[in-house]
Amino acid sequence: MKAVRTIYSSIMAVCVIAVSGAFCTNAASAQSATYPNHPITLVLPFAAGSGTDTTTRLISKELGVALNTPMVIDNKAGANGSIAASYVARSAPDGYTLMLSNSTPLSIGPFTLAKPPYDPVKQFTHIAMLGVAPVAIMANPQAGIGSLADLPKAVAAANGNLSFGSGGPGSIGQIVGEMLKADLKLNMTHVPYRGGAPMTTDLVAGVVPLGIDVITAYVPMMRSGQIKGIAVTSRKRSPLAPDVPTVVEQGRPDLVSDNYFGVSGPAGLPKEVSDRLAQALAEIIAQPAVVKRFEELGITTLKMSPAEFGGFVEKQIRDWAPAIKAADLKP
Repeated sequence: MKAVRTIYSSIMAVCVIAVSGAFCTNAASAQSATYPNHPITLVLPFAAGSGTDTTTRLISKELGVALNTPMVIDNKAGANGSIAASYVARSAPDGYTLMLSNSTPLSIGPFTLAKPPYDPVKQFTHIAMLGVAPVAIMANPQAGIGSLADLPKAVAAANGNLSFGSGGPGSIGQIVGEMLKADLKLNMTHVPYRGGAPMTTDLVAGVVPLGIDVITAYVPMMRSGQIKGIAVTSRKRSPLAPDVPTVVEQGRPDLVSDNYFGVSGPAGLPKEVSDRLAQALAEIIAQPAVVKRFEELGITTLKMSPAEFGGFVEKQIRDWAPAIKAADLKP
């Protein structure tokens, strides 16, 4: 009799688990079907006023229209985007907390730390690629640096040590700077800033002679003459800065590097939600007005499926690894 009760109890337990699982699955499906039904937060890994901030606000506005829901932008600057990325990685995978992702918090930043705070592949759902932009190597106009070929002379004039600014330690600007040092065999000192905006202020003022960052926020200042663009790290010239030669044209093809922009969420995002977001974002970056605005920011739109974007992030991690190792950035 006891054995019969045990079997009965086991059967009932299995039934309860099965029913509960079905209930949870149905509840998740129902939630996905009504997505979104409250505001979505788009986390930005950098400070307000940066080129990435401008991109985020444009995408946030258009995504809110496409999904007919309010959007909230949450700037979580610091630690090369790791603060923002850690926050999103720990968030509920329901589609209401997303991140404007790019090279620094996903492909570079975590690997400059002694203990990466998150896995940029396993702890995220990479939803959609938005576009890519080159890095600009820029100089204060009074520094007398017009091309990469002028750098050795500038180093000599600076008593053998030339400084360059970036948006922070472990940023894409620093990594490209370290690549530049190695490629030209120069003695240069990195000056990290807390974002691109304060670095720009000092570059314009001549506090630092060189600045290296993604091109997006700097085109107006290049056009006005406040900053001198000496190279872009793409294979072709940027249509926004056609007078600035590429690193390839200047005989430095190993310096080619692009910064990407995309949208990512926590791992485990329901496929229905990820697909809805991916479709909306693909339609947004196909809009002529958005394409034009991206071009004004130096960004080339690039459409990818979630699977393709995830693979792209993994490839970028592999591509950046040698430069990060050579720079010896880990504490």
